[in-house]
Amino acid sequence: MPDRPTRASPSRETAAAAFPTAAEYASGRAVHRALAVVDLQAEQAAADAGYDNRVLLDVGDHCMRLSVFEGEYRWHQHPDSDELFLVVAGRLEIDIAGGERITLAPWQAVVIPAGTVHRTRAIGRTVNATFEKQGARVVFVAPPGTA
Repeated sequence: MPDRPTRASPSRETAAAAFPTAAEYASGRAVHRALAVVDLQAEQAAADAGYDNRVLLDVGDHCMRLSVFEGEYRWHQHPDSDELFLVVAGRLEIDIAGGERITLAPWQAVVIPAGTVHRTRAIGRTVNATFEKQGARVVFVAPPGTA
């Protein structure tokens, strides 16, 4: 039986990496068409950059992204879209503004409600599928407590 998601308080910041702009993130388009069989293991194995987040499939007005990364992403929110994280490999920590931390192990999932300020942190190389509205707007914000 997999570990249950755990919650704790975040402890420190780490160095920021180069990530897409808000416009680049929102403009991502599906790599595969409907009815295509997608090999997620092959997709994640082909990701060799420190950060790779791409839209694999469209599902109605939502999409499925595959994210492969190490380290931590920037603090942000999606004002108009919930965001579902499903960890496939590795461990993913999601820090929520206000001090909560959610930790996901493989095959665990959580929904971050629209408008929730958060950041993700991969513990080692982490692979996760993310589901959100197509073109979900992202708003990057200053780390909590620094503004």
